[in-house]
Amino acid sequence: MIAPVPTCPFSLAFEPDLVNVSLASLLPVKALRPTVKISQKYTQIAASVREIGLVESPVVARDRKMPGFFLLLDGHLRVEVLKDLERTEVECLVSTDDEALTYNRRINRLSVVQERAMIVRAMERGVSADKIAAALCVRPESVRRRVRMLDGICDEAVSLLRDKQCPIAVFETMQKMRPIRQIETAELMVGANNYTVNYANAILAMTPQSGLVDGGTRKTVKGVTPETLARMDRELAKLQEAVTSIEETYGRDNLELTVVRGYLSKLLGNGRVVRYLVQNRPEFLDEFQAIADIKAPLTIEAAA
Repeated sequence: MIAPVPTCPFSLAFEPDLVNVSLASLLPVKALRPTVKISQKYTQIAASVREIGLVESPVVARDRKMPGFFLLLDGHLRVEVLKDLERTEVECLVSTDDEALTYNRRINRLSVVQERAMIVRAMERGVSADKIAAALCVRPESVRRRVRMLDGICDEAVSLLRDKQCPIAVFETMQKMRPIRQIETAELMVGANNYTVNYANAILAMTPQSGLVDGGTRKTVKGVTPETLARMDRELAKLQEAVTSIEETYGRDNLELTVVRGYLSKLLGNGRVVRYLVQNRPEFLDEFQAIADIKAPLTIEAAA
């Protein structure tokens, strides 16, 4: 006897095939700002579409009330670019649900290290810097600057900053340092959650001559003496140690706080316990109440 074919226990979120849809039949679910076409994001999307075509298809859902029309759930800027380029159709991904909340709401932005890796790979495959610059809507020199960004940076420092949103100028500042100081700089930035150019320049200013590459010079800060810089360097190292210590015990401490808060909240709901504390340990009651009133666990930044 042949066993029956099991049915799929869930429904598909999208139709299996892309569909060519007329731009005139798309119904946007949100209105774009009048100034959107002069924004940098719109300019970059337009340049990318002109140079290499549409990378990500818009997401649409069939309009149940108007057959032949589609709700545009995601890709409003891409559709506007296509209209400006006088296109009449676009290949769309058709969703089986008309909910637009989940599209592109939680995305990971490419870091400059990841972006550089993509550019280098493209150039290794024969794509010119001019072509990449046109697709990204930047100057060719900006592309070449990204390619040179990690020259002289040690692998350990790159690994620490691989997924961080660091400006290119941060790496250019680190190029003036020796590998050991580069690693220390990356660790300081990660520990402080500060990846600004000013912070990198401050670390460079506190770097002794022995920590700089041959011929490198310390960045001078007007009105700050070498002794002050040395003291700032020591205090920064102590702060880094304190932050590291907090990070190591944060998870356990936060769990204990949550359990204690719940227990004290239940305890203070007992009238007999509260009366006893008022009569015998009023100082305990104030502390217990303060802990029970904590709304949510603190973040590491707030705790620090």
